[in-house]
Amino acid sequence: MNNQYDINIENSRPSDIRTTANINQNPYINQNANPTNATQQTNVEGTQSGFNTGDFVKGALIGAAVTYLLTNKNAQEKAFQVFGKGSELFQAGIEELKEKYEDMKAQMQANNE
Repeated sequence: MNNQYDINIENSRPSDIRTTANINQNPYINQNANPTNATQQTNVEGTQSGFNTGDFVKGALIGAAVTYLLTNKNAQEKAFQVFGKGSELFQAGIEELKEKYEDMKAQMQANNE
């Protein structure tokens, strides 16, 4: 039986790549096979780690607060009341700024005349 396919992957690669390619150049292949690469992959002050305890705790607390707010009717009412009062104060501040602007504009016109 004649097999028309070559199952050796090395024979399927171009000849110039066989001599120049270095499998250790790809960081996703054989990461732990080369002991010299193991020292390069160490965690530097937690910046490369996939899990950070501080971030996890912050996320868990924020998630718990959002869940509480979305599921508790009283908490929703209080949050909207606080938001409403904050927006009223913001609107009052904007109105006050507009009034001060008009006063300064009128004073500048009075000084020019």
